[in-house]
Amino acid sequence: MSAAATKTPHAASRRGPVGLPRLLASLREDGRAESLRSHTDRYGTPADAARGSALIAEIDVSGLAGRGGASFPTAVKLESVAAGRRRPVVLANGAEGEPASGKDRALLRALPHLVLDGAVLAADAIGARDVVLALSCAARVERAAVEAALDERRRYRLDLHTRIRVAQVPPRFVTGEETALVRYLNGGPAKPSFTPPRPFERGIGGAPTLVSNVETLAQVALVARFGGDWFRELGTHAEPGSVLTTLSGAVQRPGVYEIALGTRFADVLDEAGGLTRDVSAFLVGGYFGSWISADETAALRFLDADLKRHRASLGARAVIALPDNTCAVGEVARVARYLASESAGQCGPCVRGLDAVATAMTRLASGDADERPRLARWVSMIRGRGACRHPDGATAFVASALDAFAAEVDLHLRYGRCRSTTRGVLPVAGGERP
Repeated sequence: MSAAATKTPHAASRRGPVGLPRLLASLREDGRAESLRSHTDRYGTPADAARGSALIAEIDVSGLAGRGGASFPTAVKLESVAAGRRRPVVLANGAEGEPASGKDRALLRALPHLVLDGAVLAADAIGARDVVLALSCAARVERAAVEAALDERRRYRLDLHTRIRVAQVPPRFVTGEETALVRYLNGGPAKPSFTPPRPFERGIGGAPTLVSNVETLAQVALVARFGGDWFRELGTHAEPGSVLTTLSGAVQRPGVYEIALGTRFADVLDEAGGLTRDVSAFLVGGYFGSWISADETAALRFLDADLKRHRASLGARAVIALPDNTCAVGEVARVARYLASESAGQCGPCVRGLDAVATAMTRLASGDADERPRLARWVSMIRGRGACRHPDGATAFVASALDAFAAEVDLHLRYGRCRSTTRGVLPVAGGERP
């Protein structure tokens, strides 16, 4: 896309917020969902925003990358789906199966119109008429907020050229992967597939399908109003904009925060009121993420470029501060067992491999045996051999923990335990989540 296409009358007609908040600018203090009237008073309707190819040009200039974890360039995704031979479909991914993350559910609860605007505008840009919003069956509050927002929009005939429906999907870790969603919505199991065709080629009903995280779509709605150059006023040149981040563990105010990319890690923690006590390490990126020691985070910025040096990434934009009075090895063993139980059941490396890894972690936590050599061998054998990325993510989580908590592992092997207890700080499905 050429830079000459970046200035549209629509994008210049409204002045965007300076600094933060952006996505969360219209949050209500009582936590209830923003009404359509309040939303349109602030942003106007989709008709007031950049549309079609002009919107794709603005998205290209903005440098917006997907906010679901993969960070794929949004403009490239839009162009790829628009180039298909059949009329495409938009699939808004609000499944959020990651227990450590609560950002998508928070957005859907509080600001459903921003997400729906983004979905409608993305549909218009690629020539789609149908939007499917996928929500977990467990997301009852979020579904009620979205359905109420859709009722408002129908009463005011806001989305006349777009059909929007809500689809409930299984509350599984793997369900949020885009191919799993497409398979399920096409009548199959909610299991990932990494064999062609990809959803942008043939997705829901065989049509080219734009699968986009709900936060990404909310960002699209803002870029459509305020332009790509405005989006770049925060962040860095390579990683522009802001992101929603779930902060939990040993922080004063656990919750979802909007963070400018490039912010110092210490300042990210200050958003949540700072730490409640010393921490042994931070889990960055959710359960497919990596453990980073407290000392190492001091010099980090909230950027994939910085985290890459620690074999980490922002991933699901979830950060957990593990208190130093919590048994890290026991916590990791709990999550390893959870990840094994969430296997899609499609291949041996996942079904048998993750079960063996979880069992070995449990034995290590109890001090029964030094399972580190076998764990290192199994992680190497499993990595890259699964039918989807679930075994890769799960083994990376375990391998990172063994490095970060090596001293604590030694205590478990010497005394059968460490000086702390397993407290359930790391959430798993079915328990309390951020």
